[in-house]
Amino acid sequence: MTDFFLWIALGLCILMFCPLYRVMFGPTVLDRLVGVNAIGSKTVVLLLLIGFIYKRIDMFVDIALAYAFLNFIAVLAASRYFHKRKGLYEESFLD
Repeated sequence: MTDFFLWIALGLCILMFCPLYRVMFGPTVLDRLVGVNAIGSKTVVLLLLIGFIYKRIDMFVDIALAYAFLNFIAVLAASRYFHKRKGLYEESFLD
């Protein structure tokens, strides 16, 4: 069963490259924020899979919940900042 969780975790790590592309080359700030949020959500699932692999799911659930909360607050804060700055739908700032 450990091999199954290991392969799922590896596949999830590979799937993280799709939103990473959007974060790096997204045309708008909103695309970048959605990409960061998608990577954070996949990281939470990856933490839970690591907990299953090490048979310490109780410890990794706490870590995953804290990380999910921090990811949610960070994306809300960044979107509020860019909304107040009126730069949420403009061209990217890393051109």
